[in-house]
Amino acid sequence: MTPEDFVRQLEADRTLAVVRAPSITDAADLCRALADGGIRSVELTFTTPDALKHVKRAAETAADHGAAVGIGTVMTGDQARAAIDAGAQFLVTPGLRPEVAAVAAAAGIPFSLGAMTPTEVAQALDLGSAAVKIFPARQLGPAYLKDLQGPYPGIRLLPSGGIDASNAKSYLDAGAAAVCCGTSVVPPAAVAAGDWADIAARAAAFTSTLK
Repeated sequence: MTPEDFVRQLEADRTLAVVRAPSITDAADLCRALADGGIRSVELTFTTPDALKHVKRAAETAADHGAAVGIGTVMTGDQARAAIDAGAQFLVTPGLRPEVAAVAAAAGIPFSLGAMTPTEVAQALDLGSAAVKIFPARQLGPAYLKDLQGPYPGIRLLPSGGIDASNAKSYLDAGAAAVCCGTSVVPPAAVAAGDWADIAARAAAFTSTLK
């Protein structure tokens, strides 16, 4: 997946699912449930036990479920290399991580760096972030995204944190390329229990609000 492919898919689906759970029974089934609900970009996270094993499982079965699987909460260059070796198709960081950006760029892997202030947004762009993750988005709300587009016209913004079906569309209307959805779509308990029907239904309900 190229950076252009990553952005194109985000803009088409308008969302990316962020999975944080105490365990994942089967990452392939998880990705299939989300894709069935219209979410084809899935971010597993290093805060989930055995994250690399789950990324590998999801990557190896991508032809079956159709989702692009990446890994988030990437903090170091070593983690970035391990994620890419496991088959991650994109990387996401909670803040500015130049070492992660350098590893991903060298490998040709798209990445989204976390930023909050206008200065951090500029730094993320300078480092090659395909989309700039605005985190925690709930602190400043959708209007902040509109403000950022004054000095940064055409920027792809990916707000994360506190976004659910009740407010997601407002972030998109404010100019976000896509929004991150988390526990409202992929509750940790449902992921751990392997309740794929529930997750597919939640994904479909969420994506229906983004039109």
